[in-house]
Amino acid sequence: MNPNDDGGSNRVDGDRPAMGRSAASLRSENSAEGAATGPIARRSPSGLIQRIGVFAMLIFGGVLFSIPFLWTVSTALKTNEQVFAVPPQWIPNPIQLDNFKRAWTELPFPTFVVNTITITIFATFGQIFSASLVAYGFARFKFKGKNALFYLMLSTMMLPSQVTMIPVFLLWRQLGLIDTFAPLIVPSFFGGGAFTIFLLRQFFLTIPRELDEAAMIDGANPLVIWWKVLLPLARPALITTTLFSFVSHWDEFMGPLIYLNSMEKYTVSIGLRLFQDSYGTQLELLMAASLIHILPTIILFFVAQRYFVKGIALTGLK
Repeated sequence: MNPNDDGGSNRVDGDRPAMGRSAASLRSENSAEGAATGPIARRSPSGLIQRIGVFAMLIFGGVLFSIPFLWTVSTALKTNEQVFAVPPQWIPNPIQLDNFKRAWTELPFPTFVVNTITITIFATFGQIFSASLVAYGFARFKFKGKNALFYLMLSTMMLPSQVTMIPVFLLWRQLGLIDTFAPLIVPSFFGGGAFTIFLLRQFFLTIPRELDEAAMIDGANPLVIWWKVLLPLARPALITTTLFSFVSHWDEFMGPLIYLNSMEKYTVSIGLRLFQDSYGTQLELLMAASLIHILPTIILFFVAQRYFVKGIALTGLK
């Protein structure tokens, strides 16, 4: 039979569309199969419900814990009559921005801020400097009684500060350093606190000793190893402990209350107490001053948040 006749032509032309349809349907099936096996399709309804529940709990918790801060902001912008209004008025009307100016000028608040910054910077530096040295000794050196000394150091965390408050005060009084910044700064240079030492020591233990040995081969002594090897690798832990130390000294109330007697040497924590007198409490000024007080802490946390999370979650091995 002649392949060019009408019957053969019809068979060939008829086969090609059939093959085209088969390829198209195959591609469609493959696409459908890929979509069915994708990450979205594999997510079960129960997993989606669980994720929604977790997000709902986080949102609820965030809103719940932000209520005191929002109330502080609201009170700082109210008049004295609006503060004690019943029922409580969340949105101030009119907004009293003048409360911040009054809180800043009615008392020597700039002096309080400068004093607090001075104490916090020197005390934080002394705490991190001394604690890192002590932690380096516990993490890298071997000596008799090291474990017993380390446990003794940790046991001081269980000792309430009220137990040593009077003996320490008598010591500083004998030295003639009452009403100075020395009792609030100098102790930070002698150890830095058990918690800070423990946190840095645990971080130093995760850094391989081979780095120390390599530095020794290059002629580095122990102090050089501490300064140029361990401290750069422990940056997340150092920033974390620095944040803890900064907040602790910035918000400290009991120490300045005991050792400082002159108003020109008061810190912000003591200054906030001055807004309360025998005639009542100026809550709107107190809340405005409190916002000024916590502003540096909020800024510092957001700036160092990434390093703070690393210091808590990661180790020294990268």
